[in-house]
Amino acid sequence: MSLSAGCKGGGSSGGLLERLPNSIINEILVKVDLESLCSMACVSRTLHSSVSQTLFYISSIDLSAFSPDVQTLYFIISKFKYLNSVTVDCRHLNDSSVIDILGSHIQELNLLKCSPPSYQVLTSLGCKCPNLRLLVLELAGGDEMFQRRPLKFLKGCLCLEYLSVKIRGTEHDAKAFCSMEHFLPGTVKVLKLQPMLERDAIHLIRGLRDDTNFLETSTSFSIPLCPRSPSCALQHLTLALDVISDELIILIVNSLPLLVELDIEDRPSKEPSAPRDLTNRGLQSLCFCQHLTDLSVVRSRQNSPVSFKRINDMGMFLLSENCRGLQSVTLGGFSTVSDAGFSAILHSCQNLKKFEVRNASLLSDLAFHDISRAVCSLLEFRLLACNLITSEAVEKLASSKILEVLDLCGCRSVADGCLSYISCLNTLSTLNLKGADITDSGLAIIGRGNSPIACLCLSGCKRVTDKGIALLLDGGGMVSKTLSYLDLGYMPGISDRAILTISAEAQAVTELCIRYCFSVTDVSLKTLALEERYKGGSKLLRKLDLCNCLGLSAEAVGLLKKPSFRGLRWLGVGLTRLASKRDAFAEISRERRWLTVCFDGCEVGCHDGWQYHESDYSQS
Repeated sequence: MSLSAGCKGGGSSGGLLERLPNSIINEILVKVDLESLCSMACVSRTLHSSVSQTLFYISSIDLSAFSPDVQTLYFIISKFKYLNSVTVDCRHLNDSSVIDILGSHIQELNLLKCSPPSYQVLTSLGCKCPNLRLLVLELAGGDEMFQRRPLKFLKGCLCLEYLSVKIRGTEHDAKAFCSMEHFLPGTVKVLKLQPMLERDAIHLIRGLRDDTNFLETSTSFSIPLCPRSPSCALQHLTLALDVISDELIILIVNSLPLLVELDIEDRPSKEPSAPRDLTNRGLQSLCFCQHLTDLSVVRSRQNSPVSFKRINDMGMFLLSENCRGLQSVTLGGFSTVSDAGFSAILHSCQNLKKFEVRNASLLSDLAFHDISRAVCSLLEFRLLACNLITSEAVEKLASSKILEVLDLCGCRSVADGCLSYISCLNTLSTLNLKGADITDSGLAIIGRGNSPIACLCLSGCKRVTDKGIALLLDGGGMVSKTLSYLDLGYMPGISDRAILTISAEAQAVTELCIRYCFSVTDVSLKTLALEERYKGGSKLLRKLDLCNCLGLSAEAVGLLKKPSFRGLRWLGVGLTRLASKRDAFAEISRERRWLTVCFDGCEVGCHDGWQYHESDYSQS
């Protein structure tokens, strides 16, 4: 955007911009995102012409930040002639508009937030996109199309290397991938399916394996035989299942000799029985995956408080001893693994860049006692809902001087004592302290520090008040300059004063969450609206979550109209008085076709709730 600042009056023949060679201007513009390009086109005639030329030759477009209607999509797509990669939010598109995107030039296609497409759309994918290499489908559930007519269209995608199909719905939708083994192209290297039944996953993997390279036992488990020929191209496998079993893991090990990444999660509705559960044996079998670098094994507590009760420290010892090449490890729901088991992973995997543990009730500070000698390559560290973790462990973790992500979500015993160590991390970009026992004094330490934090979550930190936010942003440190995402949800001590401080001092915040902050009133919304009128395009709020802010009046909807909040792309007003003004929001959305208004109380962006929305007024 610096070009526009230096080119006032660029429309005149003597403007500075006109004297720059077109090759230099075009070289700059190809590195700019689409939204900024559209803004720059309004600065001068020269930039308008250059932007038009740039759009003509752009090969990739991402429209996931908003949900275009048919007319808007057609207008945008018509400006591009050489597209080979398209990402689009499909909530307000019909089948014909999706089909119009398709063609032999498309190599990468991401169709997000779709209602179940018709069979005609899927058939068109195979027929009209013979050169398709990447396909991502994110669908709302509740339709039996995949069960009646399986993914036969995949047979026409002879070049497909990356396939991700995510169905968001009920457990019934897990049957959608039945018999998929008959249609999956042999060229696929990356496969992501959600949700899926374990039995269907077993059929799928059996369909991919090389029958000459393993021996079946009487229990239907496979004994790996080495060496094995790489008969299957699959290298990355991601599955969300009803249950993870030894049989499935061992079958994966036998059938996919080139496997580099395994991401597998289950969501059992009750505690699995012994024959259908994951044990030390299944975990140990992963040692035969000679190329494995990324491993994620998670038992989700989404449906009930279940865990991998048949895996203990011995399973972790065997895994760590035989999989020393792991660079990314995510482990969730291992309730019977202690400090010794988790520590073994950290000390054995010397190239570890990411380590994440979720819901580990026995994990304590002792696991990180001498971590400074064990791991020096860590970039991302996440400990989620590990209740025995305290500030002492975080002090040890901060010894990794190249740490970029530190996520302590739900670690309620983490307090101010460790924040001085965190504030010295010169590479830290993401910090999640959700539910931690920090205070205003702790935020003052971060506010004076050198950490270039862009994403900060303080949700549920009940001892933090307006004063703490002021100390965070007025401390003279890096955070006031770098912060772009701030989550202050579920904090009773946050009021209009904190929002005033954010508006005045946070130079780059574009996403703000203040859900369930009951002391926030119309004054906050007015403050944000007035401040935005004086900000540049890159500093405008893009997402604002006001869910259950009971202090807001219904009349505050007027503050959301033009010219205020001109950069807003997503707005959450669920459980507020604002939500009663549906007609007003319909008018706002007609003026701003890029704006999505959520009345359903979703988290920022509606990533996991859009499929349940009865309606919204974006694009209406």
